[in-house]
Amino acid sequence: MGLTRQYLRYEPAALFGLVASARGCVAFVALRGERGRYVAVPGCEHVFVWDTRKGEKVLILKGLKQEVSCLRPSPDGLHLAVGYEDGSIRVFNLLSGEASITFNGHRAAVTALQYDHLGGRLVSGSKDTEVIVWDVINESGLYRLRGHKDAVTQVLFLKEKNLLVTSGKDTLVKWWDLDTQHCFKTLVGHRTEVWGMALLSEEKRLITGSADSELRVWDITYIQEVKDPDEPESKKSKGPSSGIEENTEEDETLELDEQPEERIVKCSKVGSIIREGRDRVVTLGTDRMGRFLACHGTDAVLEVFTVLSEEELQKKLGKKIKKAKKKAKQKSEEAPERSVELSLQEEIQRVTNVKASSKIKSFDLILSPKGELKIVLLLQNNVIESYNLDMSAQVPQAVRASKITIGGHRSDVRTLAFSSDNIAILSAAAESVKIWNRLTLQCIRTMDCEYALCSLFVPGDRQVIIGTKTGKLQLYDLASGSLIETLNAHDGAVWSIALSPDQHGFVTGGADKCVKFWEFELVKDESSVQKRLSMKHVRVLQLDEDVLCVRYSPNQKLLAVSLLDCTVKIFYVDTLKFFLSLYGHKLPVLCMDICYDGTLIATGSADRNVKIWGLDFGDCHRSLFAHDDSVMYLQFVPKSHLFFTAGKDSKIKQWDADKFEHIQTLEGHHQEVWCLALSPNGDYVVSASHDKSLRLWERTREPLILEEEREMQREAEYEESVAKEEQPVVPGETQGETGLAGKKTIETIKAAERIMEAIELYREEMAKLKEHNAICKAAEKEVPFPVNPILRAYGNITPSAYVLEVFKKVKSSELEESLLVLPFSYVPDLLRLFNEYIHLGSDVELLCRALLFLLKIHFGQITGNHMLVTVIEDLKKTTISRVSEARDVLGFNMAGLQFLKREIEAKDEVTFFADATERFEEKKRKRKKKEKMVLAVL
Repeated sequence: MGLTRQYLRYEPAALFGLVASARGCVAFVALRGERGRYVAVPGCEHVFVWDTRKGEKVLILKGLKQEVSCLRPSPDGLHLAVGYEDGSIRVFNLLSGEASITFNGHRAAVTALQYDHLGGRLVSGSKDTEVIVWDVINESGLYRLRGHKDAVTQVLFLKEKNLLVTSGKDTLVKWWDLDTQHCFKTLVGHRTEVWGMALLSEEKRLITGSADSELRVWDITYIQEVKDPDEPESKKSKGPSSGIEENTEEDETLELDEQPEERIVKCSKVGSIIREGRDRVVTLGTDRMGRFLACHGTDAVLEVFTVLSEEELQKKLGKKIKKAKKKAKQKSEEAPERSVELSLQEEIQRVTNVKASSKIKSFDLILSPKGELKIVLLLQNNVIESYNLDMSAQVPQAVRASKITIGGHRSDVRTLAFSSDNIAILSAAAESVKIWNRLTLQCIRTMDCEYALCSLFVPGDRQVIIGTKTGKLQLYDLASGSLIETLNAHDGAVWSIALSPDQHGFVTGGADKCVKFWEFELVKDESSVQKRLSMKHVRVLQLDEDVLCVRYSPNQKLLAVSLLDCTVKIFYVDTLKFFLSLYGHKLPVLCMDICYDGTLIATGSADRNVKIWGLDFGDCHRSLFAHDDSVMYLQFVPKSHLFFTAGKDSKIKQWDADKFEHIQTLEGHHQEVWCLALSPNGDYVVSASHDKSLRLWERTREPLILEEEREMQREAEYEESVAKEEQPVVPGETQGETGLAGKKTIETIKAAERIMEAIELYREEMAKLKEHNAICKAAEKEVPFPVNPILRAYGNITPSAYVLEVFKKVKSSELEESLLVLPFSYVPDLLRLFNEYIHLGSDVELLCRALLFLLKIHFGQITGNHMLVTVIEDLKKTTISRVSEARDVLGFNMAGLQFLKREIEAKDEVTFFADATERFEEKKRKRKKKEKMVLAVL
């Protein structure tokens, strides 16, 4: 048997350079007893919590592999629900930063999340067109609602009734009755996708945003209220005013068509508010109290509106009636009071527009106790901005309170470099060059530059050179952070730069079909006595095609040049004479590198292949299919024949150029990887991606065995295939509007296997016990019974108690799906054990839930099995008695707690379980306002 080559594993060490991913949404969270200061934003697969006042990252809620697509804080402010790209939802505790609950139900990215007003239920909408309602307290799914034909964009609970409103890209707004779990109403008044929804005026109004500049406003009235003869007629907007559209004929016909179906709720269009933006609504939302409404499109403007309260509306209406009476008196006419009505424009007033520094991707609002509206904006260019809006001012103006930018670039990083001491990392993008400390991951220098494409540290690590898209070479001094010199190097983009092995100069390749040789020199600076570093152009090599990449051989005898004609040409450095041509790629070679001993050259191309060539004769040793998209960067590990490649398929791979084997895949980035850099000692890899993140990977001491790696890869592929398989069908259940909330995952299969193993062990132990009893009877003396090692590990428990222990360890959110994949042959034993457990009164709630689910899915087989008749009869008696006992205990406890509450309230004269501070502040504000008005009158 031959010797196996041993490799060392590279592990993810850090994620940095990212302020916030533009993918998800931003939300204010309550942390350390403060609201309006801390914001939660998605950061690739993690969630970052930023302190907007200090501009510091205070908490990281660590995710797994999938990118965050949506997040929503709970009403009590203690938890944060996070939706991911793969359809999973995790609920984090903001105090500990740990994920306490995981829900798996959706098959595609989660697009909308919403808690009910108590925080006990969570509803999620997804790209898979389905809506799922989850029980947060019991940590389980309640039911799945089907009806939308395209991705769900927003979900809202109604406090008053047990209703749910959902909107989708299928142009529909659906109303769901959660008591009966069916859709009882569909609004069809939109011509394009419904991108956002919000409830206003104490849930009496619904406002929807679509792909046009209209915000449609709908009146919500409950049918019971309509039937009440004492109820006044709901206000309708009839007076024409700017920015309002009355119901069109089409809307009226739609209403007429819907008339026979009116049930529970009547929803009629009252008009529209015209936005200033002409594009689609991206986000539409309100603050927690529903006093302020804001929306934005695909531009950089946030439009803020205020919604008048009932008192303010009455005051305004009173003034309007007085004015009308005065006018009528002058004309000596009688004006009926009913003809005076408020227009929609007067009810929902435009406050101001907030202009951000870049395109807005998401926002959140919060009204502080002082009456100031705080707005946080998540921008497209890796920035978080927060604004304050003083609502007491005559003309409210948005004032920028903070801007979090230092932690990353505004655009994609296109070039990376390591300093010779392995400590400093250079990253350059379209607007700036940043120097990072690898140990602390802090940005220590930021320098403005033109669009950077390539870079290097000058020997000594005191200066850096940047090659730009406009063909310039920019020399920066790191100590002062200033630009020392700019040279017009090429007539086109400088695509590549390479330091000469003797460190006296460097070579550049550009889009002007030239390779230029440069030397470092010291020149006298006019402003100071000391000499400074400069760059001197020495030679030029003219070629027939654009140069994409240049590399020196380690002995500085050869120069490899990649051209736009898909070839790589090798030249002698001293004479610039042609030596070899490497041709074979179908598309241009975007990257290449020569190994430390100069024997091999590896080339990566846009045709997704990597080719390994010998530099002695230019023969192709092997062609490897490396990535699913263009290979963007390639670099050898120092002092070895191993190399890394980065691709547009968001993966980084390590290869062995001697054995032509794929060693390892570094997965972490969620979008195209543009570039990477290896530290001179080979211990670190840093990579930059289109997802705005920089990732650091570290070489560990852990050996990597290829066979094990392949096995792990196969397991991962199997787990993925399990999730994509068709879900198990519940007997007797048709594919209707509702369904089970969970989905089949590898975790549910493992849980079912653990239950099966426990039942198998129980059967074996019972058979052994029976056999043992027979032996004892025959021997007429006590024979010691051998205890199973598993039962001994659990503290010498009985086999039936072991089954219960295993059953209790199944996650609440995975229980139904685990029971669904459990074969029926195990169900009779499980029912007998359930009977035993319930009789003892242990875990009644969990066992009843499992029992009812098993009866539902195996009803036919259980009722047809005569052996189980007595078991079911016993279960019926014990279950009813135990559940009624549990209910009595709960009722007693509730009554006791309410009694204690009343006692304490009477004693201390305080209101329990209510945020009295907010009410107190509001009263104080109103009193001050009244005092100011009195003073003004005086």
